[in-house]
Amino acid sequence: MNPSPNRPRIAVDAMGGDFGPHVVVPGAVQMAKAKQYDLLLVGDEARVAAELNKHDTRGLEVRVVHASQVAEMHDKPSEALRRKKDSSIQVCCNLVRAGEADGLISAGNTGVVLACSLFTLGRLEGVDRPALATILPTERTPCVLTDAGANVDCKPLNLLQFAIMADVMARTLLRYPDPKVALLSNGEEEGKGNQLVKESFELLKQSSLSFVGNVEGRDLFSGDVDVVICDGFVGNVVIKQAEGLASSLGRLLKGELRRGFFAKIGTTLALSALKRFSRLMDYAEYGGAPLLGLKGIVIVSHGASNIKAIGNAVDMAGVLIRRDATRLMREGLAANKDFAHFVKRPAQAD
Repeated sequence: MNPSPNRPRIAVDAMGGDFGPHVVVPGAVQMAKAKQYDLLLVGDEARVAAELNKHDTRGLEVRVVHASQVAEMHDKPSEALRRKKDSSIQVCCNLVRAGEADGLISAGNTGVVLACSLFTLGRLEGVDRPALATILPTERTPCVLTDAGANVDCKPLNLLQFAIMADVMARTLLRYPDPKVALLSNGEEEGKGNQLVKESFELLKQSSLSFVGNVEGRDLFSGDVDVVICDGFVGNVVIKQAEGLASSLGRLLKGELRRGFFAKIGTTLALSALKRFSRLMDYAEYGGAPLLGLKGIVIVSHGASNIKAIGNAVDMAGVLIRRDATRLMREGLAANKDFAHFVKRPAQAD
């Protein structure tokens, strides 16, 4: 597949997420018009077309691609692969594999997105497991955290590969020249952590990455590191805790500032700062999380994505396509001496 650098073609799972076409279609259309992207909206043709007709699509290349099935949030990935071969997620993957789309986004079942993209697109050479990478806001510049939920049980080699892929992502998407890589643990000192963390520490310490050691959960948002590595179980807990904490803090602040006359004055004075804080902690600002290590651009969005989040997910896909991120990831992995050293066998069959 040859990417379209000037007009990226993005397949959008219009049925994904909690709100389906009602939110996905306007979010995708607004961003596509603003950034000059072409869209393939995948899902129930009648429902998607009805929503699309509500929006001004002049100057926009958009096509509705019918999919007769939907992978629900409760579906097991293996069952969805066998019984829902015409799901909107699977059709998106097929479009990318056939070269009709340069990348895809979905706010649907993460496990199904991973399974479909893995078996349809395949892994880059030498990659053992694709990893979900998310961008975290910090006090300074954003950092990449991976794995954010694709792999619950991992080996040290997996974490090393996650680190190498996240390093390439930080260089490609965030444009960091030499990302600082850290391992998430229960203490900063070498020797802290469970067996996985300890063994992964040794691999990372010997690698050519700019590994700065362990980082604790309390320091994730300080901005001192650019890449944070962990297994998918821990990573998923971290991002959901961060989302919950941000929401609770926002509600607590609003409640406190509304108490009494002087509090209302304070609310008015602090309004701009509160808005900035809200934007900083809002997952919708980043839109989605790329699946690293695949032969194609795949962005997984939050199930509760709103119009803004869907639009930013489309934009993330467009940026990665325009920067030819799959090629850069392939070249970055091939050029990394640690990756070449530890991968002594051919990639498993896709």
